[in-house]
Amino acid sequence: MASDRLWRDRIHKIVILDSSAIMMLFEFSIDLENELTRLLGSYKILVPKTVLKELELLSNKKSDSKKKMKAKASVKLIEKYDVIDVKSENADDSIIELAKETDGVVVTNDMELRKRLKYFSIHIIFLRAKKKLVME
Repeated sequence: MASDRLWRDRIHKIVILDSSAIMMLFEFSIDLENELTRLLGSYKILVPKTVLKELELLSNKKSDSKKKMKAKASVKLIEKYDVIDVKSENADDSIIELAKETDGVVVTNDMELRKRLKYFSIHIIFLRAKKKLVME
């Protein structure tokens, strides 16, 4: 335990974002980096390339303008994080694969994805009460 406190700055937990998590930042004005620091201390954010592609598709759709604006802002935000190419069919599968490979924590509000992550015993961070992130 004491060694955790001494080495905390050197331990980097991998945090993987899905599209719902990125878009929630614009919907609920969550300060992602402060919340992750509160929960994890030191971390590194990764975004699978399939998540970026999913958000790019949403930002180019002709439908809901609010959702389109959030998707565009999400694509812009992702530029500051590492985008990783994972060989998977879809965004959810790539998130799970990346989390398994890196022993990462996944930030998501997607209930189906949360169920799948629990099955693989992958830690999850999600929004509670529309104002703070919690880890399970």
